[in-house]
Amino acid sequence: MKTLFEAIVKALSRGEDAVLCSIIASSGSTPRGKGAKMAVFEDGSTLGTVGGGAVEYHSILTAKEALREKTGFSKGFDLSPNQTADIGMICGGKVVVYFQFFSGKDEPERKKLEHIVSLLDKNEDAWLITLVSEGRQVGLGVYEEKEGLKYVDLPLEDVRPLLKSSGVLQKQEPSFYVEPLVQSGYVYVFGGGHVAQELVPVLAHVGFRPVVYEDREMFAAAELFPKAAAKIVGPFTDIFKKIAITRKDYVAIMTRGHQADYQVLEQVMRTDACYIGMIGSKHKIASTFKRLVEAGIDEAELSRIHSPIGLPIQGETPAEIAISIAAEMILKRAELAKHYF
Repeated sequence: MKTLFEAIVKALSRGEDAVLCSIIASSGSTPRGKGAKMAVFEDGSTLGTVGGGAVEYHSILTAKEALREKTGFSKGFDLSPNQTADIGMICGGKVVVYFQFFSGKDEPERKKLEHIVSLLDKNEDAWLITLVSEGRQVGLGVYEEKEGLKYVDLPLEDVRPLLKSSGVLQKQEPSFYVEPLVQSGYVYVFGGGHVAQELVPVLAHVGFRPVVYEDREMFAAAELFPKAAAKIVGPFTDIFKKIAITRKDYVAIMTRGHQADYQVLEQVMRTDACYIGMIGSKHKIASTFKRLVEAGIDEAELSRIHSPIGLPIQGETPAEIAISIAAEMILKRAELAKHYF
């Protein structure tokens, strides 16, 4: 999402208009769900996707209409069996796409978007709020966990119940769409070896904020982890000198040895981390669990540990194992989405 908003800001800085296409409602079988986004620019170029195929093709045409009319509006696409032939689709369902117009001459709007880009670099919860009246665009705002509601005039009591981890369309007047911009939380990757080097860029690509923690400086080097949100060098024996782990944080343990893995795991088990995973064989896991119980960890808590880490796709190479771990974290994130807010 950051790349998308940065591209729009750059276009506005050049005095060019742009349209942001967002799916704000969907039902049935559709290529992409709520929150999918695509930007369309004056030169006809696009960035992002609302699902591809005919819906995206018609969305691009509609975005060009919004650019000509210099206004925003919403449009529905009916993919039900009786009407899919009209737009060349074979899946069922319905989507509503919102076309948000941004003028290259509107400096306050550009500064607002620059602020939104800055929020994407913070580890703080924030939401986008698009205010709509009878399908027409009337404003874009944000809600920040620390700063509150900005740029739109709405009763806070109407907004707060809609601050969820997925998009929500408030249809009654005033009508507005609320969607998460930033969901706080890091993925702490303990160990900077081969699997970590494959895992970190995958996690960053799918919207996580990976942080590499190593006790050897050379394995936390910037050139090894250009996509990491941070690189930390510190002892595995006392990780809380360097970090604090919250209920929104994920942990992947893959240090260079069993002893360091255990040291990290024992400490992490005393936190509210939402996901704890550790690389290891079944023998290693059994002996590690025994040590944890002896160290005072409640046996019932051991079910929190994902080990062997990752979904069982029979991966063998570091890259394959990284994919399995990322997939398991994506699944966990989806499961938690209903309970965080």
